[in-house]
Amino acid sequence: MSKTRQYSPEVRERAVRMVFDHEAHHDSQWAAIRSIAAKIGCSAETLRKWVRRAERDAGRRPGLTTEERERLKELERENRELRRANEILRKASAYFAQAELGRRAR
Repeated sequence: MSKTRQYSPEVRERAVRMVFDHEAHHDSQWAAIRSIAAKIGCSAETLRKWVRRAERDAGRRPGLTTEERERLKELERENRELRRANEILRKASAYFAQAELGRRAR
């Protein structure tokens, strides 16, 4: 199993900037990514993901930006919590309604 490493934001930004700067000197963006990934010690796939994210954030590539993706996750989490709270309130309401009906019948 591979060991996951954490790269600092500065290293990520520098690597992405290097890909953009040296892209013209290579046959393709993938060739630039492979070359730079070998120099900084990460996998080419990792660097490719960083480059794609930077392109989306800059508006060069379609898709959700990092901020939009984080906001979406936050809203989905809040939605789950509210659904859970509504279910609890619905069950409590039914329970107390049954108790009230039982009390009136006596």
